[in-house]
Amino acid sequence: MLLLAAALALQAAPAAPPPGELSVDPYTRSNANAGAPPFAGDRMLRAFHGKAGIDHIVDDLVDHIQVDPRISEILKGQDMVRLRRMLKEQFCYILDAGCDYTGRTMQAAHKDMGIQTADVNALIENLQAAMHREHVGFFAQNQFLAKLAPMKRTTVKQ
Repeated sequence: MLLLAAALALQAAPAAPPPGELSVDPYTRSNANAGAPPFAGDRMLRAFHGKAGIDHIVDDLVDHIQVDPRISEILKGQDMVRLRRMLKEQFCYILDAGCDYTGRTMQAAHKDMGIQTADVNALIENLQAAMHREHVGFFAQNQFLAKLAPMKRTTVKQ
């Protein structure tokens, strides 16, 4: 019992942010915060070319959304180092590549950002382009996007 309490305390304890990241308020870390359960098996991970492919896709995505005039304004003042790391962890977890997701819930992470449906659509277009440039097959892209789609309900501000 004491061991469980200590583990939970460590999980919720604020950790020093990695180099280049800004600190955030404490929150409970859980893979459930990733917003979707992982795929079973390794088929999707192979379609994304493993962890290296995930890294390429996220780096490409973040680079492009920062200059996309449709959504770049939302990203001003955001911690892009943390965003890049959180997306890599989230994609790695969802693609069942053996990673844990240490970020906040989707609702908490996007609170007060004023995200609209058009912003999500622009993000998805950029993600599709990044997956295409990494040569992820169309079917695998669609399966991944279908896994991410329910997160729109918790991130879009009406």
